Amino acid sequence: VTIGDCRLILADCREVLPLLPKVDAVITDPPYGIGADVGAGKSADKWAAETGEARWDLAPPDDELLALVVAAGKVAIVWGGNYFRLPPSPCWLVWDKETAGVTTFADCELAWTNLPTAVRLKRYLWSGPYMRIKEERFHPTQKPFPVMEWCIERAGKISSVLDPFMGSGTTGVACARMGLQFVGIERERKYFDIACRRIEQAYAQPRLFEDAKVGAGDTAVQVELLPANEK
Repeated sequence: VTIGDCRLILADCREVLPLLPKVDAVITDPPYGIGADVGAGKSADKWAAETGEARWDLAPPDDELLALVVAAGKVAIVWGGNYFRLPPSPCWLVWDKETAGVTTFADCELAWTNLPTAVRLKRYLWSGPYMRIKEERFHPTQKPFPVMEWCIERAGKISSVLDPFMGSGTTGVACARMGLQFVGIERERKYFDIACRRIEQAYAQPRLFEDAKVGAGDTAVQVELLPANEK
């Protein structure tokens, strides 16, 4: 399915990745193999009987698949990197959920990267009544939109992004809103359809303008629009 500059593929990424051209950045959140598809307090058998769906979080991607994922982009950002066997990296992205002591879930999540910079931290509340932005949740391991937008910004000057484990499409929504090309792969039809709908909605309600971002040391420059002999 093609929506704007987003190409969405319903398939197993293991079969699709070797067929795709290399992108500027792979930004993804693979299954960790921790049973997030079942949820707390339910057995796998009970979950399957209630939903009729196949398990997608039985095990993390193997080394061969992870190598394909990382090689698919010049930059790679892989959430849950602490669950996988990946090379040492100087730059991990840390998402502080600001929920320490409030829930039994992890206080932070970690993304492995191949960026040559230092560890970076983003604090963003994603639980309870004090969330900064209310986002509807479509997927058990869905990341907040601002966190995925932050990942894209950390990747540097890029124009194309690939997410081989697209889920409900948050990375694609961020790319649509930021004017980037996106390729998303998802093997579960339920989440693929949700991703298509969310990305369509992102294009239907685009950002009309971006706030000017002038940092320390930046200088505003006035551009001459007409040649001197035409003034």
